[in-house]
Amino acid sequence: MKYLVELPHVLHEVLRQNEIANGKETGEFLNLDDIQKMKYSWNGAFTEALDDFNYAGFFIPKGWKLYWSAISTHKNTEYIPDPEKFDPSRFQGNGPAPYTFVAFGGGPGMCPGREYARVQMLVFMHHVVRRYEWEKLIPGDEKLKVRPFPMPAKGLPIQLLPRTI
Repeated sequence: MKYLVELPHVLHEVLRQNEIANGKETGEFLNLDDIQKMKYSWNGAFTEALDDFNYAGFFIPKGWKLYWSAISTHKNTEYIPDPEKFDPSRFQGNGPAPYTFVAFGGGPGMCPGREYARVQMLVFMHHVVRRYEWEKLIPGDEKLKVRPFPMPAKGLPIQLLPRTI
């Protein structure tokens, strides 16, 4: 967001490339030619098959562009038991099997900022939990939307109150 507002020529290019998708008829999918023209907005979401392989009964030839989403792995009950349940204890001990929780990617392509991001989240949570109590302003179980990360469909308005020790 910061760079798009500071670099209007980049924002213009992203908007121009999004017109490719907007120009499709209802139900018509983007094809490889479309995606190759949308380098600003799609390039990071796809990877290329390095070899021919079979997956779930489908033959994928070398060179095909593939899209993968972490949420599809994180919601797979074969890897994560009861994935809809918020259960931080599932990460204790050995935690999930390797490459089954991949919020930061895995292997040689793992995000180089993984540990920095984890420390930032831990420090943030430490200070919030220690200093504040809070309550949701929209009660009840909120539906999540995934675009591309899970988040409450109506946001998460809360009221922060100083914690009384």
